[in-house]
Amino acid sequence: MGKKNSCLMQTVQHSEQTLKTALISKNPTLVSLYEQLDAGERRLLNKAFKPDSDLFGPITLHSESDWIISHPEPPQDFEQFFSDPSRKAPSPEKRSIYIQCIGSLGNTRIISEEYIKWLKGYCEAFFYGLTVKLLEPVPVSVTRCSFRINDNTQNLQIHAGHILRFLKKKKPRDAFCIVGITMIDLYPRDSWNFVFGQASLTDGVGIFSFARYGSDFYSSRYEGKVNKLQKVSSSDYSVFDNYYIPEVTSVLLLRSCKALVKWIDDESADIPGVSTGHSREDNVNLPKPVEAFKEWKEWIIRCLAVVQK
Repeated sequence: MGKKNSCLMQTVQHSEQTLKTALISKNPTLVSLYEQLDAGERRLLNKAFKPDSDLFGPITLHSESDWIISHPEPPQDFEQFFSDPSRKAPSPEKRSIYIQCIGSLGNTRIISEEYIKWLKGYCEAFFYGLTVKLLEPVPVSVTRCSFRINDNTQNLQIHAGHILRFLKKKKPRDAFCIVGITMIDLYPRDSWNFVFGQASLTDGVGIFSFARYGSDFYSSRYEGKVNKLQKVSSSDYSVFDNYYIPEVTSVLLLRSCKALVKWIDDESADIPGVSTGHSREDNVNLPKPVEAFKEWKEWIIRCLAVVQK
């Protein structure tokens, strides 16, 4: 592995042979899958072997806090991943991904419903062939999880492990997995500052937070800070009532989704029926905020061009 060092960043780059060894396997099952690739798919795969590829560039590490530097892990090639006994694959009986929203995702009901529908649509496009189902949103109190105020950022956080335990109990019989999503920050244990998400491969459960994907999280004006002097009882979940929710911007949606062309272009989101009991502000046609997806869309189009050449 070669590293180019500079005062600000370093680049992790591998040789063509190293990439081929990591990506191509002699496992008979995988070999039979490779043989089924058409000419276009083979061209795209070959692009991944080129260190100077304009589609699959090297990894740039921007600081010492980047995960690869701060959390060294043994390397894993594709065959090791494929053969991992903890890796799960969908079956005819278990082909559904369930999404469980914990707390609100938006400041109004309509924003929450639209955002989760955008995420559902993305999952259906990315995990093509699987069914994605939405469970009824639940407040934090239902999970009975522990929570705290972060000493550094002074925002509310919920315990990721306790949420996983809650999701495992709720997992439907036909579920390939159940994924919890929330706008509230997470922590995995008392000694950790935060975590973006946590999952159990063996149990097929995961929880992910979009709290830090908002553009204002690290600003001095962040509205999710809680007064340090405020005493928070471990059983008083009312502290989450009307708690700050970041605006669903194009950048937040990009960070929580990445991109697929059809999904990006499909801005004619179906608006759920609004009963007469809701306010006028709820009855609004919300366009999908996809401005920040421009670069990812162009990358996917370039990949498609290689396949369809």
